[in-house]
Order: sequence, then C-alpha cells, then structure tokens
Amino acid sequence: MDLRLGQCPKGWRGVVSGLSPVAELRIPWTEMERRLLEMGFVEGAAVEILHDGPIMRDPIAVRVDDITIALRRAAANSILVRAEE
Repeated sequence: MDLRLGQCPKGWRGVVSGLSPVAELRIPWTEMERRLLEMGFVEGAAVEILHDGPIMRDPIAVRVDDITIALRRAAANSILVRAEE
C-alpha cells in the first residue's frame, strides 16, 4: 500500500514507489518533479524519516539512499512510498 512520505512518522523506513502532485505545492508540478528526481527520489530508492521540524513538523529531514535532504512537508507529500519488506 502506498503512503505519502510527508505523512510518515519519524523513524519510518521504506522505498520510493513513485511521485504524485499535491495541491499545496507552490511551484509547477513539472518543476517539483524534476527537483525530486534530481535529489534521488527515484522508484526503488530507500528512504528514512530522520527528523521533524519544530514548527508544524516542517521541514523534515529524509535519508535517501546515502544522502540526507531537508524537505518541506508539501514536497514530501508528493513522494509515494511503501514500507520495507
């Protein structure tokens, strides 16, 4: 079952299953999709939520394979993930 990365709790681990636009993005979807792919959010990449921000849990720190990236929750909600098996 696919979840949105921005809805997963701290410590959650899984893999990227795809990308999907959400209404709260502040830039065009094609631009956000390009940025996420360049950061390594490709299908099959391992992800882990490392940290939630202090204000409204935003931004979040995510490990993608061996890289740590800070993302706004709106961008994280564009990333579809599934739990590790």
